Amino acid sequence: MFQDEARFGRMNDPRRCWAPAPLRPLVKVALVREYSYAYAAVSPEDGALDWMVASKMDRITMQSFLRHVSRQHPDEYIVMVIDGAPSHRAKQLYVPPNMALVRLPPYSPELNPVERLWEELREKEFANRVFNSLGAAMAQAVRGLKRLELSPQSLRSMTGWNWILRST
Repeated sequence: MFQDEARFGRMNDPRRCWAPAPLRPLVKVALVREYSYAYAAVSPEDGALDWMVASKMDRITMQSFLRHVSRQHPDEYIVMVIDGAPSHRAKQLYVPPNMALVRLPPYSPELNPVERLWEELREKEFANRVFNSLGAAMAQAVRGLKRLELSPQSLRSMTGWNWILRST
């Protein structure tokens, strides 16, 4: 499985969108700096997705996420590929017994297929939207994560890169 976390919140990212000619679409902009985090782990081979939302990105939250994934797959041994975020390198980070962590090389987000999942969420769930509260923004992230979780074929297509599938 590949793991990553991303920040979602109320500061929006205006993007290009379609409108009939000669109209120009109007998009509201929000500059509110309120964020929470989404954690995800995906298996490119079968399209399984485990996720959770949290208010922080720290060692304790990462540990909770690893336990969550471990409980979701109690009869499997999970090789979890992670990046070098400080919360992943903490000496006190507890790794469940049915899991091993493997770090990606530094500064190489292009090697982590979960980055594609974040792009998909931002494009389909957040593009050109303004949220009245952080709760509304996170509810939108949860809807998007549930949509992806229920579509393993899409996840396999998004994350099943040849070099990953050949190594399994």
